Amino acid sequence: QVQLVESGGGSVQPGGSLRLSCAASGSFFRIPAMGWYRQAPGKQRELVATATSGGSFNYADSVKGRFTISRDNAKNTVYLQMGSLKPEDTAVYYCNARAYPTMTSTFADYWGQGTQVTVSS
Repeated sequence: QVQLVESGGGSVQPGGSLRLSCAASGSFFRIPAMGWYRQAPGKQRELVATATSGGSFNYADSVKGRFTISRDNAKNTVYLQMGSLKPEDTAVYYCNARAYPTMTSTFADYWGQGTQVTVSS
């Protein structure tokens, strides 16, 4: 099992910055990918950014150039540096880990509890 603990959400004015962190703990073989998703009220959950253990990164078009995802493999932690924030970035942000619980098992998706990000003047 993988537990994900998120931190760093909050309220900020448009144009401001926030940094989210997510640390994975528990029993697992390896975590090939970690990332961030978000869900705004009345909308479906959507991908924000992902980072693989091999150093590949993927971003939603809406955040390219404004958000940066990074990962510390030794700490099983993923970060999301968010800049030039807009009101439309307001959402609950969820950390995701795609992990192999054991060497022989298939992968499974694990989710954090979510952290609120509010961008408003």
